[in-house]
Amino acid sequence: MKLGIFGINQGALATNPSLLAEVAKAAEDLGYESLWGGEHMCLPSPRVAPSPAEPTDPLLDPLPALTWAGAHTSKILLGTGILLLPQRNPVALAKEVASVDVLTGGRFLLGIGVGYLEPEFQAVGVPMEHRGKRADEYLAAMQALWGMEAPAFQGEFVNFRNVDAYPRPVRREGPPVVMGGHSMAAFRRAVQTADEWYGFALDVQRTKACLAGLTEAQDRHGLGRAKERLPITITPPMAATPQVVADYAGIGVGRLNLIARGAHDRDGYLRFLEANAPARLVR
Repeated sequence: MKLGIFGINQGALATNPSLLAEVAKAAEDLGYESLWGGEHMCLPSPRVAPSPAEPTDPLLDPLPALTWAGAHTSKILLGTGILLLPQRNPVALAKEVASVDVLTGGRFLLGIGVGYLEPEFQAVGVPMEHRGKRADEYLAAMQALWGMEAPAFQGEFVNFRNVDAYPRPVRREGPPVVMGGHSMAAFRRAVQTADEWYGFALDVQRTKACLAGLTEAQDRHGLGRAKERLPITITPPMAATPQVVADYAGIGVGRLNLIARGAHDRDGYLRFLEANAPARLVR
C-alpha cells in the first residue's frame, strides 16, 4: 500500500508557502509516496449543497502549489485530485501540465474529473451539459499536443492544426491520467482513457461497489491505457489505522491519500505526518 497526502494546497498550507514547503519535504522524508491537491476555481457564496467548503476557505490552484512542493522535494510524486477538466481550456492546460511535469522531473500525476457545481460552471462560462463529452475531447486534444509529431485535433469543442508547444512532458504520452468519479460514465471514462482511478471519501463498502462498477465497465469496454486492471486510489473518510489500511489493501486498493484532519498549524501537520507515516501504518 502506498500512502499519499491530500490537501497540500488548502488550509494553512494555502496561506503559508514556507509551511507548504516544509510539509512537502517532511512527507518525502517520512516515506509518503505522493502529494495531492484538489481544485475549485470558485465556490457558491453563500455556501449551498453540494459545495464541499466555504467560499472563503483558502484553496490554491493545485498546479503552482504542486510545482512549489516539487521545488522543495526530489522524488515524491505530485498529483491533482482532481482538476475539473471541462472548466479548463485544453490547449492552455496542456501547456501548464507539461510545464509542471518538466519542472518536477516527470513526477506529475494528472488527476481529472468532470465537476458537479453548477454555479462554478456558470462563473467560468462553460455549460454543465455534455461536460463528460467535453472532458473526453479535452483529454484527447491535450494528448495530441503532447504526443503527435505534428499536433492536430478536430472535434466538437476543440480544433487546432499547424501549431505546436514545447517542452513536451517527460513521458511522450504525457503524465499518467488518474480518473475521478463514481458514476458509470466515470467508470467507462476511466477504463477507456485513464491509467488509474481515484475515489474520494469512500469507505470500504462503497469502494467495493465502485470496484464492481469498474469491473463491469472493463468487461463492456475493455482497457485503453492500463495493462490488466486500473490501479486504485482512495481518500478514506475515516482516520487511518493499520487495520483500515489492511482492509483497503485487502480489496485491491493500492494507494490511500490521507487528509490531515485537525492540522491547522506547523505542529499539527508535522504531528499528523509522523503519526500516519507509512512505517507506522503499512504492515
